[in-house]
Amino acid sequence: MQIQVNSDNHIESSIRLEEWVRTTVESTLEHYDEYLTRVEVHIRDENGDKPGPHDIKCQMEARPKGHQPISVSHKADTVDQAVDGAAVKLDHALEHLFGKLRGKRGAAPIIVEDDEDSVSPDALLEEEFLEKEQEKEAARLV
Repeated sequence: MQIQVNSDNHIESSIRLEEWVRTTVESTLEHYDEYLTRVEVHIRDENGDKPGPHDIKCQMEARPKGHQPISVSHKADTVDQAVDGAAVKLDHALEHLFGKLRGKRGAAPIIVEDDEDSVSPDALLEEEFLEKEQEKEAARLV
C-alpha cells in the first residue's frame, strides 16, 4: 500500500510529519494492506493564519483494488487529532465495505489475518460478474 501525504501552505510539512502520518495510517489500516493500492492524505488548516476551533482538517482517500475510492475527513484542533480521527473513520469505512462484500456473497471473511483460505476482493468481483452473466443468459433463454 502506497501512502501519499499532502499538506497546504499553513501546515508546515516535514519529513518527520510525513513519516508520522504514514506510520499512523499503516498501523491503523495494516489488516487491509494487500487490498489497498494507495491511501492519499490531505492535511489543511481551513482558517489559514486565523486561530479557531476544529480548523485542522485531514481528508483520507483509500483506493481498494477493484472498487471505487473511499474518502473520509475529520476536523480537530491539532494535526495529530485530525489524522488519528480520519484514520479511524477510514478503518470503519473499509470495514463496512468489506463487510458488505462478505454479506453479499455469504463468503468466508475477506480480511482474516494469517488465513490462507480467505477470499480476495478480486475473486468476489469475478464471482459476482459470472453470476450476473449466468442470470443474463438464463433471462435470454426464457
